[in-house]
Amino acid sequence: MFDKLKTLYQKYAREHAELYDLVEAYREYERTQERIEEGQALLRGNDDELKEIVREEMPQFKDRLTAQEKTLRSLLLPRDPNDEKNVFLEIRAGTGGDEAGLFAGDLFRMYARYAERCRWKVEVVSNNPAGGMGGFKEIIALIEGKGAYSRLKYESGVHRVQRVPVTEAQGRIHTSAVTVAILPEAEEIDVQVDPNDLRIDVYHSSGHGGQSVNTTDSAVRITHLPSGLVVTCQDEKSQHKNKAKAMKVLRSRLLDMTVQKQNAEISESRKNQVGSGDRSGRIRTYNYPQGRVTDHRIGLTLYNLENFLDGDIQIAINALATHFQSEALKQSAG
Repeated sequence: MFDKLKTLYQKYAREHAELYDLVEAYREYERTQERIEEGQALLRGNDDELKEIVREEMPQFKDRLTAQEKTLRSLLLPRDPNDEKNVFLEIRAGTGGDEAGLFAGDLFRMYARYAERCRWKVEVVSNNPAGGMGGFKEIIALIEGKGAYSRLKYESGVHRVQRVPVTEAQGRIHTSAVTVAILPEAEEIDVQVDPNDLRIDVYHSSGHGGQSVNTTDSAVRITHLPSGLVVTCQDEKSQHKNKAKAMKVLRSRLLDMTVQKQNAEISESRKNQVGSGDRSGRIRTYNYPQGRVTDHRIGLTLYNLENFLDGDIQIAINALATHFQSEALKQSAG
């Protein structure tokens, strides 16, 4: 009961903060309008010296008013209710075999380093190693931090890498792909799951090479029967902890499915990643020979691949947020 009250309090506190920003922005807008009206009245007067001063100042006030109008339109856009949430980061190796698994590991390190820069907490929920060369077939992590979803939500999609694999004797460049999914963490208040809709299996956790790492059945597999979603977790030695983590991932995937369905029903023509939830298309290419990162959605190209993969991705995150906010403003104006 206390936890639900705490969640509701946090929700209303966020809404209050958002309304406060909107009210303050509108008050600033009104003050600028008043200054312009006062200036226009003075221009109709007889004081030539004062009129000259007003003429010099008027363009600045008009520019300020235009900027404030843009800010107000932005604040009046429907807020994504998930923006302040923690996120589940899911990375899966796609085409490319061992090389895709290695790059999945590189991307996980990139996001973990970015989270470190933001002073967020990263907790691995489950992982499936790719084999002897390293990397992952799949890794799921919970990233906890203020505004994590608002910053990372545009990272969902197919990430392509072009480089010479360490096993390539001919020095040929190979292209591999990795899929990234960013899911807002769902609380019980967000998604209600009927226990009767779940099948829960427990089994021995297994380490590298299939070796048992526990003497008890601590690994948990949860199947949500209506949707067919399956979540497994074996990173904890406690069955209870594994079940709790798996339920968190399941709720987040169910919330993501609901949001994507709602967005598709609202408008199938929306092209931005948030609206369409389209994770099938290539969104970014990491070209090692050229030291280049290209985001194909906004035509952004950076020649700082090494730093980018070390977590220095804020410039791309800012550019994506600006682009999609501009698109949303165009839609609201139209």
